[in-house]
Amino acid sequence: MIDLNDWRSAGATFNFSGRSIFTRRGGQEGAPPLLLIHGFPTSSWDWNKVWHPLAERYSLYTLDMLGFGDSAKPRDCAYLIAQQADLIEAWLSSEGIQEYHVLAHDYGATVTQELLARDNSRREDDRQGRCRLRIQTVCLLNGGLFPETHRPALIQRLLLSPLGPLVSRLTSKAKLASNLQEIFGEKTPPSEQEIESFWELIRCNNGDRVMHRLIGYMTQRRKNRARWVGALQQANVPVKLVNGIADPISGAHMVARFRQLIDKPNITELSGIGHYPQLEAPDAMTEAYFTFRDGVPEQVTAEQRELVTAQP
Repeated sequence: MIDLNDWRSAGATFNFSGRSIFTRRGGQEGAPPLLLIHGFPTSSWDWNKVWHPLAERYSLYTLDMLGFGDSAKPRDCAYLIAQQADLIEAWLSSEGIQEYHVLAHDYGATVTQELLARDNSRREDDRQGRCRLRIQTVCLLNGGLFPETHRPALIQRLLLSPLGPLVSRLTSKAKLASNLQEIFGEKTPPSEQEIESFWELIRCNNGDRVMHRLIGYMTQRRKNRARWVGALQQANVPVKLVNGIADPISGAHMVARFRQLIDKPNITELSGIGHYPQLEAPDAMTEAYFTFRDGVPEQVTAEQRELVTAQP
C-alpha cells in the first residue's frame, strides 16, 4: 500500500484547457505503457495497492480525471465522458505515447469504452496503420458496461435526481463510509485509513460540491449505449473482464450480460469480492491481469509499421 501523501508527492501536473490535472508516472522506462483509469467517486490513488507489482513489468501512467482527486473541479463543467477521453488523449500525446494498454475501473471503464470507440474508428480509417494513438489491450474492472444491468446505489440515484445539488452538499465522511461498506465484499471492507483518504480526496478543491454533476455519466451511458456497447463488441484488440462478483452495482449480473453480448468473453470472476477488486483483492487482480497480458502476442509498434510500409 502507498500512503496518500507519498502518492501525491510523486505526482505531477498537466494543464488541460487551463485546468490543473494531477498525473503520476512510474514503472519501467521503455516498457509497454499501461494507462490506469480510476472510478467514481475516488481517484488514481485507487491503484496504490497494485502499483508496485504492475510497475515491475510496465511503464505506468495514471491521472485524476477532471472533477476527481487532486485535479481541478470546476462547478461550471458538464463532465462529459467524451471530455475525460479528450483529457486522457491530450495527456498521453504530450507524453509521447503512441500505443498503450488500458486497465480501468468503474467510471473509468466507461471512459475506456469511449476511447475504444475512437480506436475502432481510427483503425477503420487508417488502413496503412500510421495512426499514432492506438490501444493495444483493454482490461476492465467492475464497470457499468451495460446500462440495463447497472444497479446504482441509493446515493447515486439521489445525486442524479433533482435533489442532487442538496445531496452533494450534505455528503459526509460517515455517509461515504456507509456507502462504501455496502459495495465492498463482506470480508474485504475498506479500512478506516482508506475511508479517511477517500474523503480527503473527494473534499479536495471542494469536490463534494460537484458530485451531482459527475454522476451525469449514468445518463450518458444510456444515451450512448449503442456507441459504447458497440465499442466492446467491435473491438480490434483483446478485452478482458476481471470482476468482483459480490458487487451489488456491477457484479455477477453484469458478468452474465457480458457473456450474452460479447463474443468469446475473457472473464475472471473473484468470489466474495465487491466493487473494488484492486483494493479488496490486489494479488488476485494482478495475477488475473498478468495471465491476460502473458497470453497476448506482442503487438507491432507504430515505428515497425512505418519501416515496413516505407520499404519498396
